[in-house]
Amino acid sequence: MIDLSPLRAPVTVTWQITGRCNLSCRHCLSDGAADPEEMGFEEAKALIEELQRHRVFQINFGGGEPFLREDFLDILEYTTRKGIVACVSTNGTVLNERIVKTLKALSPLYMQVSLDGACPSTNDLIRGKGSFERIIEGLELLRRSGFVKVAINTVVLRQNVDELEALYGMARGYGFILRCTRFRPSGRGRGSWSGYSLRREELLKVRGFLQRHDDVRTGDSFFPITVGVRKGLNMCGAARMTCSISPSGSVYPCPFLTDKEFKAGNVLTDGLLPIWRHARSFEMLRKIERSPCSSCPFFAQCHGGCPALAYSLLGSLEEPDPECAMRLMEERKGLLWEASLSISSPL
Repeated sequence: MIDLSPLRAPVTVTWQITGRCNLSCRHCLSDGAADPEEMGFEEAKALIEELQRHRVFQINFGGGEPFLREDFLDILEYTTRKGIVACVSTNGTVLNERIVKTLKALSPLYMQVSLDGACPSTNDLIRGKGSFERIIEGLELLRRSGFVKVAINTVVLRQNVDELEALYGMARGYGFILRCTRFRPSGRGRGSWSGYSLRREELLKVRGFLQRHDDVRTGDSFFPITVGVRKGLNMCGAARMTCSISPSGSVYPCPFLTDKEFKAGNVLTDGLLPIWRHARSFEMLRKIERSPCSSCPFFAQCHGGCPALAYSLLGSLEEPDPECAMRLMEERKGLLWEASLSISSPL
């Protein structure tokens, strides 16, 4: 059983600052709907002050599309003024000269721009017609401005896995980095999982790609896929190092565990620290038993993988990650062995 005492407060917080979005991506962890109880500017400032008091190091702003909030630049400015590192995940389509000029003046600030294909046909199938061209315009704006703290963020799907090398080259051409994100059946992604999720050979292909490119960032639970070949995270950080806040202030262990049983409270009424220290759903994550994985020689590098994926596909937080590389490679060995037997067997 993993029973780690929680940190005094989270190191990072993922804040879905708005539910509004101008795209309808097939794999989105959200549903793109506006939240009628989205917190206002003064409430957002109060939350930032609370995070500062508790020495939260970084806020990862997402959505929806954050820049659809008219006051988002003011929220970002207030965050950096309070000394908190800000990272913004955007689809890049609404960036313009004014926004980029303001962003360039803020520090510490990192940008992640979503791009899900190296060509229009692939990206636009996933993110919507015409989005590739608009995303590229946003990336060009950032490049021309001299903005270097930028990652091109790609959700790795069946439709784009063969374009990872091209996406890596694009990122390097801009002077940016590539960040790969796992697809998980959350939000709109539930309905597209069967047609977009990676199959065994594709998952192992991703493993090989990441093994070749150690500078590709994988910050959100790729460790079960790369275990044994790659350093980095070795355990889910939900409720241990990080948590997720919705547009209205509801708190969850992570953005992929937002079913009602995982709601831990609301920062506007309950405060972050009481939630962090005492919420039942957070205790569940901290005391997961991944007994099927405990005998694996790589358990210390993985700890069973992503609980959110196990919960979504298998119905339990304590099941092993369904995309575990060790299991996938063992399955492939078994299939190859069976195939060799059938070939060598006499008629």
